[in-house]
Amino acid sequence: MRLGTRWAFGDEPPASVPTELRPRIAAAEARAAGDGTGRHWTLTWLEGRPIAELDDGTVVSDVIADALDGDEDW
Repeated sequence: MRLGTRWAFGDEPPASVPTELRPRIAAAEARAAGDGTGRHWTLTWLEGRPIAELDDGTVVSDVIADALDGDEDW
């Protein structure tokens, strides 16, 4: 079991945030509207994969969606 963590928008992510997510988080913050005051990231683990979610609903993960699967009817 892995524990998640929280940190403030614009702060350096904690050491527990995987290296591969850090540039994606930085890019999401650069695109975010406003100055980020009062917003926080939450790191959780789903089936062993890291997911960082900003309070506004922005999600960053290590999964790259397959564009070819977009029309699947599951």
